[in-house]
Amino acid sequence: MDESDDAHGAGQGTADQAPLDLIGGPFAVIESDPGVFTSLVRNLGVRGLELIEVYGIEPWAMDHLSPYGFILCFLWHKDAHRPADFDDPAAEKVWFANQLSDDSCATHAILNVLLNCPGIDIGPELENFKRETQDMSPVMRGLAATNLPILRETHNALARPADKRAALNSLATATMNARKEKEKQKAESSKPRPRKRLKTDDTPPKKRKGKEKEKITVTEEEAEESFHFIAYIPAHGKVWELDGFKSGPLEVGELPSSPDGGSDSTPEWRKAWIDVVRPALRMKMERYGGSGDDGSDIRFNLLALVDDNYLKAADQYEFLKREQICLEKRMPMGWQDQVDRSLLGSTLAESPSLHSAAPLSKDFAARRMERDVKIMQMSQSELLAAWEACARDLMSASINLEDEVAKGSSANTDHIKRTFDYEPFLKEFITSLHRDGFLNPLLDLDENGRKRKGGTGKKG
Repeated sequence: MDESDDAHGAGQGTADQAPLDLIGGPFAVIESDPGVFTSLVRNLGVRGLELIEVYGIEPWAMDHLSPYGFILCFLWHKDAHRPADFDDPAAEKVWFANQLSDDSCATHAILNVLLNCPGIDIGPELENFKRETQDMSPVMRGLAATNLPILRETHNALARPADKRAALNSLATATMNARKEKEKQKAESSKPRPRKRLKTDDTPPKKRKGKEKEKITVTEEEAEESFHFIAYIPAHGKVWELDGFKSGPLEVGELPSSPDGGSDSTPEWRKAWIDVVRPALRMKMERYGGSGDDGSDIRFNLLALVDDNYLKAADQYEFLKREQICLEKRMPMGWQDQVDRSLLGSTLAESPSLHSAAPLSKDFAARRMERDVKIMQMSQSELLAAWEACARDLMSASINLEDEVAKGSSANTDHIKRTFDYEPFLKEFITSLHRDGFLNPLLDLDENGRKRKGGTGKKG
């Protein structure tokens, strides 16, 4: 191959690459749903995590969790904090980015949690992004996040088509309004200033017109009807509130010192910080959660970032299945007649949905070897009792795994329904009705499209 072929090959490789998007686009609104957020983190390259909905902050609803962080969605209105609230040297160690794009608060909240979790696999894309933005200010990190293609594309891939169009329309409207305002200011600045007229009487100043008052009231109401996502994480010995609209991380409380010197990435330590964050969540919910006269209109939800329950269920199922095989190899002849016969039939059939390709945990082989050594040392009676216990646990594990498979299937179905664009079908369907003369009768209109007189529509 000569140099011209090499140059052609290099040029072909460059042409096959995706074009660099220097302009970007808006972020669309996405639903505050655990399935949507789980899809978001997985599509970003994060492995082994999912988001679940938490239905209360009481111990019965939270203490069984081992969360990496919480994400709270609530009806936002402007909050006031003193600059001293954010003046904490420890806050500089926390990765935090400001939100600079409308409707991107969900992704920013997820990002602020993921990039502060040690010991998790966030994937190569986010790993490179974290390394490149490590020394940036929160504002520059927010700008970098807004212009990160994978972040915007993954976010918008989970939005409804109608919400994508609404985001583009809102951006176009804001751009045109800004241009009109700029032209208006330019025209006003070019006009000569009117002379000041001296008052000859004690005429009181004109009151603000009713329309202006009404306009201001509507604007305030619209501002209040904005949902916002914030995050709570444990990091560097403290619990932090991460709000993209604030100038920095806000300290919620200090974590008690670990008696064994363990890190905050262990499951036990992740449980300990729940007691610290619970009062902050309660205060935030009481302040922003309820609306209406009696506060009965609850308009918030709480999501927790936890280890993937499907991976845990698949790991436990595979562990018990191999244990059962190991036990049966050690059993004497005729052992089936010495165990509970109801357990024999339950272990023979296996659902096709339980054939999983999920990766096993890192310590799976070590745990399996340790258990196999104990099985080798068991007596005959101990083997029979261990087999029955394993069979019961295996039935429970298979039910848990099937539930997780069904949950994933349901989430995928919801995703397809949510992201499918029904507008072309609806437009074509209505056009066909109109073309064939069926639309006007359905709307109780005459041939000219006018309302029929006398109400000829049928009842019943």
